[in-house]
Amino acid sequence: MKTYDWIMVGGGITGAALGYELVKKGFSVLLLEKDATLQGATRYSYGGLAYWSGTSQLTRQLCQEGIEIYRRLSEELDADIQFRELDLVLTIDADDNPQVVAERYTHCAIPPTLLSVKDACELEPLLNETAIAGVLTVRHGHIHPEKTTQGYTEAFRRAGGDVQLKRVTELLRNGDRIQGVKTPNQNYHAANTVICAGGLSRTLLQATGIPVRLYFTHAELIETPPVDFQLRTLVMPANTQRFELEAKASIAEVDALWNEPGYEPVSPILDAGAIQFLDGTLRIGQLSRVLTDPYAGVVAEASEAAIRAAVGNVLPHLEKLPGTWHHCLVAFGTNGLPVVGRINRVEGAYVFSGFTNPLVFAPPLAKRFANWVTGQEDGIIPQLSPEQL
Repeated sequence: MKTYDWIMVGGGITGAALGYELVKKGFSVLLLEKDATLQGATRYSYGGLAYWSGTSQLTRQLCQEGIEIYRRLSEELDADIQFRELDLVLTIDADDNPQVVAERYTHCAIPPTLLSVKDACELEPLLNETAIAGVLTVRHGHIHPEKTTQGYTEAFRRAGGDVQLKRVTELLRNGDRIQGVKTPNQNYHAANTVICAGGLSRTLLQATGIPVRLYFTHAELIETPPVDFQLRTLVMPANTQRFELEAKASIAEVDALWNEPGYEPVSPILDAGAIQFLDGTLRIGQLSRVLTDPYAGVVAEASEAAIRAAVGNVLPHLEKLPGTWHHCLVAFGTNGLPVVGRINRVEGAYVFSGFTNPLVFAPPLAKRFANWVTGQEDGIIPQLSPEQL
């Protein structure tokens, strides 16, 4: 049986981008994905590229590298990833002070501009002027996440990579070494295995006896068929709650709860936002829950009603559109940073997951990772390593 240099577990944007960069370096690489059609966070992403949002030297560097990659990625992959730049509108609740909210964004690499209600509604006519005290706006990148992942995957194949639709059930561990993975029908062997499984990364590693500070939320949104009107901008709340949710759910005091299903360490949040893709479809959401069981069920009807009401308050045209509720897992690490690198005290095991800002960060970190494993020094990868957690 063939032994690969690298196995990627997970075929979303993280696994596809990393597999592509590794195979370009001349490694033999196997990409394993359980679904013929992606069903995870990549599939249900808004597709936004917040390259303006870096707040530290590390995140600003990755944001800059990321947007530079995307501006030429369609040509590199020979695929239309539908890259564009549009206006992001961050809505300020009618009860909030616009200047106070704007102050929170002054540390960003490109601070958004504060607009009055009148100017906001000229920029995005679908906004409900009575629901906002103003907006913050900044140019924002956007891609079609599925087409981008497909582009990476096809380029990976053309470069000699192997893709198989298999569900990984566990890692093949022999003492302190990972030697590959097990699927329901077959074992696959590799010198190195990378977990790029998004919200299931923690569960897979935990089943192999490997503790890593990776977490996940249950995210819910609604996807509509194409509509005959245009949402000009990507709309999100200025007071985004998801980042605070992730911070609270990953503190040391609640970490032990993640080792057992059935807990909800933090109350759910709803960040009312929407994006329209080039084909006219809309994705509106997003409700996020912290449930320690990745397979926990949620009540779709109640969630859909809550999303529609919250989004409808800001964008009334969207509230009653026909659409389908969807649910997926979204992985995150600690301190708003992904977990990337070698797993401590386990040979042949790596992680490439927990991306709070995945679409911007994954491509540059995939390039850095591929260079790093060939022996090049890197100033960022060691800062994200699970060995530091």
